[in-house]
Amino acid sequence: MTDFSERVERISISGIREVFEAADEDAINLGLGQPDFPTPRHAREAAVEAIESGKTDAYTSNYGMEALTDAIREKHARDNDLDLEEGSVIATAGGSEALHLAIEAHVDDGEEVLFPDPGFVSYEALTNLAGGEPVGLPLREDLTLDPATVEERITEDTAAFVVNSPANPTGAVQSVEDMKEFARIADEHDVLCISDEMYEHIVFEGEHRSPMEFAETDNVVVVNGCSKAYSMTGWRLGWVAGSPRRVERMLRVHQYVQACASAPAQYAAEAALTGPQEPVDEMVEAFAERRDVLLDGLEDMGLEVPTPEGAFYAMPKVPEGWVDEVVDRGVVVVPGEAFGRYGEGYARISYATSLDEIEAALDVMREATEAVR
Repeated sequence: MTDFSERVERISISGIREVFEAADEDAINLGLGQPDFPTPRHAREAAVEAIESGKTDAYTSNYGMEALTDAIREKHARDNDLDLEEGSVIATAGGSEALHLAIEAHVDDGEEVLFPDPGFVSYEALTNLAGGEPVGLPLREDLTLDPATVEERITEDTAAFVVNSPANPTGAVQSVEDMKEFARIADEHDVLCISDEMYEHIVFEGEHRSPMEFAETDNVVVVNGCSKAYSMTGWRLGWVAGSPRRVERMLRVHQYVQACASAPAQYAAEAALTGPQEPVDEMVEAFAERRDVLLDGLEDMGLEVPTPEGAFYAMPKVPEGWVDEVVDRGVVVVPGEAFGRYGEGYARISYATSLDEIEAALDVMREATEAVR
């Protein structure tokens, strides 16, 4: 008899959180994965109005409010040219729960889930919690995931593979050709493609396309949400989209672990999706400017950094001891190995903060780079 389940013993506290805990409270934080912009006013006002009028006092449907699920389906028609039928969306407690539902509903004990490495920390942890076998796949030099790498690694034990574009932690954006290939692989090998599209609107070069657009079967599910595009990380409102038969299985998990997403957050999300989109454009424009300042500074130090085409992260190759030196000098960055074994030798730097803080952090990074060399 043991005190804890084997599944929970297979996971640990995120390496990102470990860095936060160790850093001084006055440090410049370039480790945080959230925009530093306010939630759009019309979204906040919709939540306040719903609360004050008593609309948020009861459970909503397990799927989410009809007005919100309709808004999500309309968003996918508008932005992704997808015609999602009724019953194809669940509003969730952030993208994290959406990922959990997708993996829990489709992965049996011992089955494999393939994902990018370096990649978002939840892919491995949620696979372990589902009793699956996580398999990290190395990336190309530009930090995109090669469809050929996915196809070569598929076995009879593979249940699913994850695609993340734009990507956390790399900022990489997959090409349209890659997305077509991922859809083909899901169709031909009869494995599930979980497409994590949380950063879809934060693209500087190229374009975001979903593998669901190109799939001929229902072997693609999409995870998305309001956290990044609308600066709503604290609202915890995401969604998962797929065929009704897949969504029904995910709903079985959702109804017991969550029941429904927060009602006030659902009203805010509906307003965010259907209201003015200018705040998103303004935020993306600011991120692009910050990215260029950060890249210029890193390259001036002699660091090699693939150009991130989306999200708000850069992932330079760094000398041994660089991350510790930077953190010790008062700037929080995250070591690449926190995102998988192939992340060793890299660091993730978030530019979801002001230009003044980025420029101050670059001064510290220059000193750290000279020190470790």
